[in-house]
Amino acid sequence: MSKRDYYEVLGVERGADQKDIKKAYRRLAQKFHPDRNPGDDTSAEKFREVSEAYEVLADGEKRAAYDQFGHAGVDGQAGGGFGGAGAGGFSDIFGDVFGDIFGGGGGRRNPNAPQRGSDLRYNLELDLESAVAGTSVDIRVPRHIECERCDGDGAEPGSSKETCPTCHGHGQVRMQQGFFAVQQTCPTCHGSGQHIKVPCHKCNGEGRVRETRTLSVKIPAGVDSGDRIRLNGEGEAGINGGPHGDLYVQVSIKPHHIFERDGRHLQCEVPINFVDAALGGELEVPTLDGRVKLKIPAETQTGKLFRLRGKGVKPVRGGPAGDLLCRVVVETPVKLDEEQKDLLRKFQESLGGSNSQHSPKKSSFFDGVKKFFEDMKL
Repeated sequence: MSKRDYYEVLGVERGADQKDIKKAYRRLAQKFHPDRNPGDDTSAEKFREVSEAYEVLADGEKRAAYDQFGHAGVDGQAGGGFGGAGAGGFSDIFGDVFGDIFGGGGGRRNPNAPQRGSDLRYNLELDLESAVAGTSVDIRVPRHIECERCDGDGAEPGSSKETCPTCHGHGQVRMQQGFFAVQQTCPTCHGSGQHIKVPCHKCNGEGRVRETRTLSVKIPAGVDSGDRIRLNGEGEAGINGGPHGDLYVQVSIKPHHIFERDGRHLQCEVPINFVDAALGGELEVPTLDGRVKLKIPAETQTGKLFRLRGKGVKPVRGGPAGDLLCRVVVETPVKLDEEQKDLLRKFQESLGGSNSQHSPKKSSFFDGVKKFFEDMKL
């Protein structure tokens, strides 16, 4: 029976890189794994086929031979079953799929290859004015950098490293019991594959030291809570000469005593006395640019919104500035003396017994309440 094309088996293009090949293999291997499909001969055969294809395409030399000569170029090299040769049998396959869960990586990674440093996060709290206008702030960030004394090697200058006697340079040790195998980081070399005879006295063999660095961060105008600013290369130092990670400055905005922000719009409450609400008037209201005049028409009710266009926030990603929404709140007078109370009583009497003309919402509400109770009696 003729074999299927290995690229077709994994569902990848011929030009696929190792990352895509491994991703496809993991997905299919987990799908057809015998433990997930007990007694299913079809799944077992597909698992064998997927494992064989991956064994060839994951190996640079075997893949080159297969690309040039097809199956004839690799016949006898692929495993052909659960205990296949060349890639270490099923225990290697198991490690490739599940190694990350148990601390391993399938045994194929070079423990001394350059590794990118970790990214860092810094939480920055800004006041609203600074976030809207933009600013520059200095922050102090603790991070690991490459040790200058040993140039990141970890060994004291003048000394050398040797192959780890525990893992023999693999960086991992494997515990196998019957059908299953679990890989974990070597406890002697901590995954490097090498043993340092004389550790650097400055970094204690780590190859990195901790420092606190002061950075100036430019905050663009219009940032909002949840926005992130990335500083390339300002994260942790890499390992074995790998590049630095990045620093992400996470922005959050402090609560403001006047304004609330809603995206590019601002909101605020404007208290007015009931005389201005009834007769109308003119008020000064605050904006982030200064004070502006706001005309209050007669018979203004609590909750009415006034929109001041362009007095909001200009978004950091471009676009027009938002608006300022002023919500009017009619304030009831407090601490009245007897003369003022008497004037209010006379004013109330002047409205007449039925004040539906002057208080339409109140009359409408109580008419509705009356109808509600009458309907309940039916």
